[in-house]
Amino acid sequence: MQIIPAIDLKDGNVVRLFQGKGDEKIYSRNPVVVARHWKNQGAEMIHVVDLDGAFSGAPKNLEAVKKIVEAVDIPVELGGGLRTRDNIKSAFDIGVKRVVLGTKAVEDSGFLSGVFEEFGPGVIVSIDAKNGIVLTQGWQASNSSNISAVEFARDLKAMGFTEVIYTDTSKDGTLRGPNIPALAQLLDNTGLNVIASGGVSGMDDILALSDLEPLGLSGVIVGKALYEERFILSEALKVLKTNKEE
Repeated sequence: MQIIPAIDLKDGNVVRLFQGKGDEKIYSRNPVVVARHWKNQGAEMIHVVDLDGAFSGAPKNLEAVKKIVEAVDIPVELGGGLRTRDNIKSAFDIGVKRVVLGTKAVEDSGFLSGVFEEFGPGVIVSIDAKNGIVLTQGWQASNSSNISAVEFARDLKAMGFTEVIYTDTSKDGTLRGPNIPALAQLLDNTGLNVIASGGVSGMDDILALSDLEPLGLSGVIVGKALYEERFILSEALKVLKTNKEE
């Protein structure tokens, strides 16, 4: 199970939000320094979110993302506002390894099918859900899809996807622990590999998530817990490696 540090960008700064909105806290004004720090700590991938893009519907921080990509020799995945084929192509053109689709994937299955056919494993879908229902448009409350996370995941598997990101939006940025039951349900009912996101508060949560690895949990995206130093990435990676070897 990978631990994937998140870099959330707003106005070019590294920030964290509470449940994807409000209560913004700036952790750094230099995303490149942050990216290098996570790489040096042992990260094998970095998850970047263009928050301005997520709220506006078009990428706003591509220049900052490009600098991150150029600064580290590990894969960078990018989400937030990637809702056209040209947006996606622009992300790949600056060296992004994988694009994360949310709103557009939910709203337009034809579009999703087309970009998946064109870009293949370079595309992953983030299922952003609250109370089991998929949200769109930067997680704004008025934009629920009326589609269950499990139903959507099954549709993605039928399309050919083998891995998804699952974010419980009520947990994101809260340090209240991940939604283990929802993750287990998704794993049990879809057969997809799942990357968990949202709510990790410390090492105990990492260990609890690692128990789901045999079911197909392939990674966990962590933001606030790392920035608040609830655990040290390099130490957590060592613990996971030791546990796997035992």
